[in-house]
Amino acid sequence: MKAAFIYPVRVYYQDTDTGGVVYHGSYLNFMERARYEWLRDLGFTVDTMIRSHKMIFLIRSLSIEYFKPAVLDDLLEITVEVVEMGRSRITLQQQIVREQSTLASATVHAVCVGSDTLKPISIPVPLRQKIENSHNE
Repeated sequence: MKAAFIYPVRVYYQDTDTGGVVYHGSYLNFMERARYEWLRDLGFTVDTMIRSHKMIFLIRSLSIEYFKPAVLDDLLEITVEVVEMGRSRITLQQQIVREQSTLASATVHAVCVGSDTLKPISIPVPLRQKIENSHNE
């Protein structure tokens, strides 16, 4: 099985509170960026998904657990790993790691919806195949 997609993130001042500790909401932004880059790595930008496939992913639910704080100037690795994929939904596991230590972990449930209707649709076959192929490498 292929290793999880990894996206590096440097913690900047804007990500922290006045004490230099990463604000809890910043972790969600880091994870969003990693999911965006994961799709880009598969060959699907958000623009491509909207224009060519008339679809976007919406987050249905997200569960996050914080273990240790990240601080100003940390270099983090944000991972994205497919756990399960249905007709129109995908479940991802994401980790925020600093030097092999997990700082936060999240399970993200996303739904593929039509960009014009915002109603669930099937994940486009080309994207599904890329996800399946990358997951099985």
